[in-house]
Amino acid sequence: MTDMSKLVLPCDNGPYRDGKGTLFEGGSRVAACANWPGHIKPGTVDGLMHAVDLYPTFAALAGASTAKCKPLDGVNVWDTIAEGKPSPRTEVIYNVEPFRAAVRQGDWKCIWRSLIPTSVDLYNLAEDPFEKNNVAAAHPDKVAAMQGRLDALGKEATKPLALMWMVGTAMKHGKPIMGSEEGKGTALIGGGGRSITDEGFGEVEAEAEHH
Repeated sequence: MTDMSKLVLPCDNGPYRDGKGTLFEGGSRVAACANWPGHIKPGTVDGLMHAVDLYPTFAALAGASTAKCKPLDGVNVWDTIAEGKPSPRTEVIYNVEPFRAAVRQGDWKCIWRSLIPTSVDLYNLAEDPFEKNNVAAAHPDKVAAMQGRLDALGKEATKPLALMWMVGTAMKHGKPIMGSEEGKGTALIGGGGRSITDEGFGEVEAEAEHH
């Protein structure tokens, strides 16, 4: 067994932009260490790798077949780890949510925020690893292609359970609101019940309960 007691790995994701919970590199890129004397060459590896690659990599090392598994997101990256060869991974999905998503393809990374007002970032991580220069306006075709990929992934993905729970809970307490005519603001469909907004609706019910 190797003595790892004096090994220090950075865990703050610096010097990359931002941190946990964000779609920037500081929210996902971390250092890792692999040690197997006689099997892994000493050195630094900078190829694309994801946590989901560990399972197919370890399975291959153990001689186990993944043929009967459900479709795997991971790939075998053993040659990259052990020999420093180019990674077979060409894409990283950072997250796909109804309100934001990000994908990296090669050196290009696209961050798409779909909530109004929408925004999109495009970075070339080989030239700009700290994501300081958004070049989306200069590469509209690249942005459109990567947004198309994210949209396709969103259609494949299962809806987030937390979001579904929040929407379901909110709908139990009131009916959807819709805009009223003549600039009178929004109104509850059918009237009554609590509103799922914080625009003052639901006061009638609160007053009724008070009296």
